[in-house]
Amino acid sequence: MVSVVMQDDYYCDQSHLTPEVRRKQNYDHPQAFDWPLLVRHVQALRNGEAIEMPEYDFTLDNRSNRTIAVKPAPVIVIEGLFALYDADLRKMMSLKIFVDTASDVRFIRRMQRDITERGRSVESVVGQYLETVRPMHQQFIEPTKRNADVIIPHGANGPAVDVITTKIASVIGQLKRP
Repeated sequence: MVSVVMQDDYYCDQSHLTPEVRRKQNYDHPQAFDWPLLVRHVQALRNGEAIEMPEYDFTLDNRSNRTIAVKPAPVIVIEGLFALYDADLRKMMSLKIFVDTASDVRFIRRMQRDITERGRSVESVVGQYLETVRPMHQQFIEPTKRNADVIIPHGANGPAVDVITTKIASVIGQLKRP
């Protein structure tokens, strides 16, 4: 069994800001995340406790009123661009993976996602990419590559998946031993 923690759901609550101000925030900076809550939740899962993960609503640029129940499991996957950024979070990881994807592919994926899932315009996606996404990636995300145990070039590939699968099976096997 696997528990998945989506880092995007840990954007800071911004209920105190107007929608116009929220729209202008830099969501590609590490300060956009509620790190203490994310770290507490991962620690709780590691301790065998269930959590109520916040649910972020990208159409509102804020957390929704709903939460997502996440049960503890032998394997906890922390998914997100900044997953390797926080030292406290990294200390809890048995395997740190960085998926290295070409910038043009990242931009195309973001464009498609933001238009279809988040109702954004081409102009707003391009503007955000140039103003915050690209510079924040270079300043904060790219350097986290050095914290990885495994770097997967060009997305998932057969040998990389085999290495990851073997490591996860090993971790689970160690947990089952008395």
